[in-house]
Amino acid sequence: MVDHLPLKPAPEPTRPTRATLTLLVGRVTTIKLGYWAALTATEAVLPIVDARPFAERFPLSLAITLVVTAFALAWTRVAARAPDRMVGVLRRSIPTVATTFAATTVVASPASLPLLIVERERSLEGCGFGTCHTEALVLWVAILAVGTIVIPGVFAASLHAERDARSLGH
Repeated sequence: MVDHLPLKPAPEPTRPTRATLTLLVGRVTTIKLGYWAALTATEAVLPIVDARPFAERFPLSLAITLVVTAFALAWTRVAARAPDRMVGVLRRSIPTVATTFAATTVVASPASLPLLIVERERSLEGCGFGTCHTEALVLWVAILAVGTIVIPGVFAASLHAERDARSLGH
C-alpha cells in the first residue's frame, strides 16, 4: 500500500487574480442588473399596456417574472462557464464564491430599488387608504431574493471545479 502514497504534497489551489475577480464581478453584476432592469421596465409598462385592475393583471406579472427569472438563470449558468480570452475560465474556490456573493450584492443591490418603488405603487393601486395588494410587495421580496441569493448561487455552483478548469493559454 505504500506504493500508492504521493511523493509530493498536492499542489495548493491557485488564488484568483484581480483580473479573474473583475471578470467575475462584472459578469454577475451585469446579469443581476439586466434581471432587475427587465422586470422594472415590464412592471412599469404593464399597467399602460393592460388596463385591467391589479388583481386581474397580477397573474401576468407572475408569469413574466418566471420567464425572466428562467432566462436570467440560464444566462447565469452560461456566463459562469464561458471562458475569457485573457483570463481563461473562472475556477470555483472559496475566494471566488465569496466574491460572487459579497461584491455583487454591494454593487448591484441598489438596482432593485426602482422595482421596489414600482411595486409599492402597485400595492396601493385601487386602494382607498393603505396597502391592499401585499402580493406586489411579496413579489418584490422574491425578486430581490433571486437577484441577491439565487443568481450568485447558480453562478458559483456553475463555475468550473478547480481540478477541471484549464486556462486558455496562461
